[in-house]
Amino acid sequence: MSPPIFTILLSSLATGTIITMTSHHWLMAWIGLEMNTLAIIPIMSTTHNPRATEAATKYFLTQASASAMILFSSMINAWQTGTWDITNLSSEPAHILLSVALAMKLGLVPMHFWLPEVLQGSTMTTALIIITWQKLAPMALIYLNINNLSTTVLILLGLLSSIIGGWGGLNQTQTRKIMAFSSIAHLGWMITVSSIMTNIMIMNLMIYLIMSTALFCSLILSKSKTIQDTTVAWTLSPTLTSTMMILLLSLGGLPPLTGFMPKWLILEELIIQNLIPTATTLAVSTLLSLFFYLRLAYTTTLTLSPNTVQTKFKWRLKLKPMAFFMAPLSTISILLLPLTPLMLL
Repeated sequence: MSPPIFTILLSSLATGTIITMTSHHWLMAWIGLEMNTLAIIPIMSTTHNPRATEAATKYFLTQASASAMILFSSMINAWQTGTWDITNLSSEPAHILLSVALAMKLGLVPMHFWLPEVLQGSTMTTALIIITWQKLAPMALIYLNINNLSTTVLILLGLLSSIIGGWGGLNQTQTRKIMAFSSIAHLGWMITVSSIMTNIMIMNLMIYLIMSTALFCSLILSKSKTIQDTTVAWTLSPTLTSTMMILLLSLGGLPPLTGFMPKWLILEELIIQNLIPTATTLAVSTLLSLFFYLRLAYTTTLTLSPNTVQTKFKWRLKLKPMAFFMAPLSTISILLLPLTPLMLL
């Protein structure tokens, strides 16, 4: 793809998300979501193979269906209340439709089936965009409508997502599919706390975006597309593999790393609200996710593949742009826990 076209697509992608996040009218929010979807389809289809085309088609169908449901829910609300204001969604059918549509947009259980398949058919960079930037617009709509959406439904969606996100990742060997299920599990945590305390949800989203970007940068640098590829990543850079291990443990939510902070605060808030069974279920579901993070960490740093004199080492080529992002993002992903009191102010 030529640089000018790629620049136009990326700027359209960014503009679509910003329009949705800053709009007060349902029609503008829908236009932003459509811009966002239509901009990423050509980026996904850049590699001319059947898997990429299939992934782009699946992504387009799910996102277009979800956008249509959002438009339909806003039309029902406008028909019954006479207003198109995003924060004034008072019709019950509109609430239900919006919850289902946003769950489909984000890839929450039970509307999650498209996410692992789409990520597996995309390149690593496109997969990174899908599980980070593409989550911002739907999360913004959830934030704006949090007073109108059902708390019970949101907590149920969150619990199911955290359980299935952990369970689904256990059997995977492809790093992109593992990251897809990781994304589903993390979004489950965010949706669970969204109706109780929105500032914790936003903080969790920011930390998740930073940690996922840092880990994807290291996977892109080491060209690790399967678990087997991670076993030879040490030949590229031992420092990179050590950083990957700590990032994986941080994503798993182990103290004293950054990933522990949102889990700690969410569990604390759920216990304060006397939702102890919910908190217990979330904590247990984290163990499922932690298993596949630990498995990746083990193969990356503690396993040496069988080596002979003729073993092919990976060439250490010139520094890639991803390496520049990785240093600050990895630092934040590992060392932010002591700053928790400052972030709660």
